Amino acid sequence: PEIFCLDTETGEPSLMAGVPPDYFSETGQLWGNPVYQWDILEQENFLWWVQRIQSMLNKVDWIRIDHFRGLSAYWAVPQGETTAINGEWVEAPGKALFETINEKLGTLPIIAEDLGIITPDVEELRDKFEFPGMKILHFAFDSGSGNPYLPYNYNSSNWVVYTGTHDNNTTVGWFNNRSPEEQERVNHFLGGTWGNGIHWDLIRLAMSSVASMAIFPLQDILGLGEEAIMNQPGIAEGNWSWRYQSGMLTSEVSDRLKEVTDIYGRTPENQD
Repeated sequence: PEIFCLDTETGEPSLMAGVPPDYFSETGQLWGNPVYQWDILEQENFLWWVQRIQSMLNKVDWIRIDHFRGLSAYWAVPQGETTAINGEWVEAPGKALFETINEKLGTLPIIAEDLGIITPDVEELRDKFEFPGMKILHFAFDSGSGNPYLPYNYNSSNWVVYTGTHDNNTTVGWFNNRSPEEQERVNHFLGGTWGNGIHWDLIRLAMSSVASMAIFPLQDILGLGEEAIMNQPGIAEGNWSWRYQSGMLTSEVSDRLKEVTDIYGRTPENQD
């Protein structure tokens, strides 16, 4: 408890975590969990974080740090607020944190979720430790040729490209909710479709990019609509309930995924 901002009398969070109003929510996201007492963590040489990362690496090959920007500065909302609007940015010691973890554990296989309000200090922290950032194709088509999510604007291979994440609609749902003009904008960029659905068109676009990794929600590989959406940011109930059935994983789906993986040199034998 001492590493979190808690009310000493009630045990409730005295400062709550969240994000300010953004693309996903007009009132931001108020998660209700307490923020860290970074001064205490730093005094303890970030032992809790070192142990946490070490434990996770016993289970997974890569760690994605959600809301990576919170390790540069985080949005802290006072106790009693019901939305995330009335918060403030508080600086966090991300540089000291990662230097310590690197010293203890070596180079880290970390993906930085760098979406939302990203400032130069966040980019500097990400780039200093050479963590790949994220590119989301759903965000790519609505602000002209300079949009940073368009694949030809990726300035290196040190990115992870997604069709969408758990916080997005499925690709089919996303496309169906676009106006005819907005749909045409996507099709015009693609130069036509491959005939297997918009989800495969975006999967191919991601695969053909220079990004070192390409990740797709299973809902997109299966071509499911918004009935299979995973999470709706800012809405507390009814999320994370979608489940796939084994019968959905047909040989047709796996063959198509293998084909597009082969075409763009992303099979294991091409990664050596």
